[in-house]
Amino acid sequence: MKKILSHQIPLSLFLAFFGTNLIAQDEPQNSTQEIPFNEIRIFAEVFDKVKNDYVESIDDKELIESAIRGLLEGLDPHSSYLDETAFQNLQEGTSGEFGGLGIEISMENGFVKVIAPIDDTPAQKAGIQAGDLIIRLDDSPVKGMSLGAAIEIMRGKPGTDINLTIAREGLDQPLVLTITRETITRKSAWTRTLEPGYGYLRISNFQTNTANDAQRVLESLKEENDGSLKGLILDLRNNPGGILSGAVAISDLFLEEGLIVYTEGRVNDSKLTFDAKPVDLINSAPMVVLVNGGSASASEIVAGALQDHNRALIIGQKTFGKGSVQTILPMTNESALKLTTARYYTPSGRSIQASGIVPDIAIDEVKIELIKQNVLRVSEANLSGHLESNNEQQADDTSSSPENPQSQSSSESEQELTLSQSDYALYEALNVLKGMVLSQNKAD
Repeated sequence: MKKILSHQIPLSLFLAFFGTNLIAQDEPQNSTQEIPFNEIRIFAEVFDKVKNDYVESIDDKELIESAIRGLLEGLDPHSSYLDETAFQNLQEGTSGEFGGLGIEISMENGFVKVIAPIDDTPAQKAGIQAGDLIIRLDDSPVKGMSLGAAIEIMRGKPGTDINLTIAREGLDQPLVLTITRETITRKSAWTRTLEPGYGYLRISNFQTNTANDAQRVLESLKEENDGSLKGLILDLRNNPGGILSGAVAISDLFLEEGLIVYTEGRVNDSKLTFDAKPVDLINSAPMVVLVNGGSASASEIVAGALQDHNRALIIGQKTFGKGSVQTILPMTNESALKLTTARYYTPSGRSIQASGIVPDIAIDEVKIELIKQNVLRVSEANLSGHLESNNEQQADDTSSSPENPQSQSSSESEQELTLSQSDYALYEALNVLKGMVLSQNKAD
């Protein structure tokens, strides 16, 4: 009898908690689903047995929070319970500054998977790559650990070290990397001139002010190039995403009209559409967007919108494929739920979820190296009795001229060679962009 009564007490509490929240989200709001009394009774029974029979005493609050975490983490890799500390960390991350390693992660088969390292952070400097699986944090195995718990371990006081054991495709043995935590300040947008008239815009993540930052640096870039750009490369590689409004605003910088993205979910509040407004910031100049497997979420929204509107060519590798929207729902105890509430779709109706954005031109990640000159190779000048060139005097007369086309060509070739060695995908994207500009000029 005692056991039965002990079941009844938590059951009444759970009924009071769950009974008022079982609104059928796919039905009209004035309709409710039948309360699953049997399932709640089992839940209450499990709660009671754990509370009374577990080898160690556990606080009720801790048990309830563990149950909530299990409820959410069983849904999908991106839904989770954020306690007060985790909620605060999330707010710091979206504002642009937080402490830790500088890495965007998700869960996959019980392990922590790297979506992408953030630019210029300890994780990137240590060699963390998109697609890495983190299997151990210091001495703690990741298997069975929640995503929130893994994040909590990786965050810490700046200046302290953590050892990450990495499983990487192509390596026979796990890789152990020691990373020193830092205060991470995300610089979300910056630019540079690749060649006169050809601009480069890098967006590393999408924050609240990303679009404003991008507009400011693009205006400066245009001023550097006599007020306008012939073409622009937008680099979204290893950009793990961020807030939806940031992606919409970035897309809107380059579109004058039309749908950017729309979302669909079970409740009316999750059904949203976002449209572009004039004006195109670079006056319809040709664009190339660089993506790879580390381009996720908000990055895929931008790439999909520009691709569907034929505003840009997408170059690189297929993107990560995170096409779901997470809504932060604050709770009364300073915690929050990060809950997947909708899927998003490109203007043409494509769902990105688990399929990603397929580039128009696929470029594998390769490394270009100079081939050492063969010392046994001979040329005409090495042959005995060869005729001398009669161009030597002409070369002497023109080599010192600053207008020497041959000298300029040599300088440009050296720049191209350096770019092809340091970033082959960007080098090829620039070549494609030049072809787009040439084609447009001929059409005009």
